[in-house]
Amino acid sequence: MRKGWLTAVLAIGVLPALAGCGDDWFGEPEGPPLPGNRVSVLVHETKVRPDTGAEKIEIKLPKPEANADWPQTGGLSHHAMEHLQIGGNIDYAWSSSIGGGSDSDDRLIAAPVVAGGKVFTMDARARVSAFDAAKGGRLWRFNLTPDGEEDSAVRGGGMAIDKGILFAATGLGEVWAIQAESGNFYWKTQLDAPVRAAPTVYGGRVFAVTASNKVVALNARNGKKLWEYVGAEEASGLLGAASPAADHGVLVVAMRSGALAALRVESGSLLWEDTLASGRRASGLATLSDIKAPPVVSGNRVYAIGNGGLVAAIDLRTGGRIWEKDFGGVDLPWLAGDYLFVLTNGNEVVALDANHGRVLWATPLSVWKNRKAHTGRIIWSGPILASDRLLLAGSHGYALSISPYTGKVLGYAKMPDGVTVPPVAAGGTVYFLTDDADLVAYR
Repeated sequence: MRKGWLTAVLAIGVLPALAGCGDDWFGEPEGPPLPGNRVSVLVHETKVRPDTGAEKIEIKLPKPEANADWPQTGGLSHHAMEHLQIGGNIDYAWSSSIGGGSDSDDRLIAAPVVAGGKVFTMDARARVSAFDAAKGGRLWRFNLTPDGEEDSAVRGGGMAIDKGILFAATGLGEVWAIQAESGNFYWKTQLDAPVRAAPTVYGGRVFAVTASNKVVALNARNGKKLWEYVGAEEASGLLGAASPAADHGVLVVAMRSGALAALRVESGSLLWEDTLASGRRASGLATLSDIKAPPVVSGNRVYAIGNGGLVAAIDLRTGGRIWEKDFGGVDLPWLAGDYLFVLTNGNEVVALDANHGRVLWATPLSVWKNRKAHTGRIIWSGPILASDRLLLAGSHGYALSISPYTGKVLGYAKMPDGVTVPPVAAGGTVYFLTDDADLVAYR
């Protein structure tokens, strides 16, 4: 896991699929070359092409800023964390097991949240744990699985934290409030369907989206239901769902039907609705119209990407389409200043001009563990932007960094197992959660 170990292994060609990526992906952007056989990580031709004149545009990002916490999906309720600050050359700090990982019955899909010097996790069996962010020791554990349901598949859920209260939603349709310091029970509300994504906390309310395409607003103090909005129900083939984005008194919800709905936070009344289904003929997973990627709200705009093959910028107040591009994805688009970075369903990282939707660069990543046989498809997750590096992780057990300015692959690190949950960063530390339920910290 450490830099020296990686260098020694790569020198004898054990990791050919990732060779040519730089000395240490946590180090300087232009690291020295390594000895050994070199095969680029760019193993297929990109399908997304930069727009005409893109080479003349110089990407200028906002300066990195320190964030002590990562309290919910996307960092904050609007999901626009801009440019995070981490160390210039960080290394492995610690790792801890959070409990049960992914298997044939359950999938680990809840990303960690960080607040008050603690890291909170939910394992595949809906057991919540708090860890010391400094050294990784477990502080407490709380089991969200009801008595008699230990053998049932949980399949979903996630966490958010606000004002010392940890809110956890489960695939069994429950929303819990737990005291973050002690792990003691606060309140619990039973919903009428499973919750497939982490809740969003904003303005004293907890917002959860159920598998029946229902948005429920709860009072954060007592769990009392304030309002609900029912969207058009449609079957889904994708595991997990998107956490809503909230800002400026508006809640933007990605529905399982492929619709994007803007609701008033106070009442749940509908402001507008749009769909991110592409008009192009699709095949395979792209035929599923779900929006699994959480939307992003910044200023008067919403940025969203759908599995059905469309990424778009939309006016927050009117729902008017500002621009769109014909490619899809299932991970949170990362907005930083005037630029949007997205991971597509084709395993490509794409940089867009957020104002006009122009493609500035596109970098293809590995698709198959076995490239010759085309077996073992790699699932990438991310990106997040931290100190001039776009960080991603893959189901084949490697994390990767890419230059946000050029799309050049800078380097990589070996994880203990595959990673399909997006990384998070807080307090100068980057956290990865492996499919085998190891929480790994780099700082």
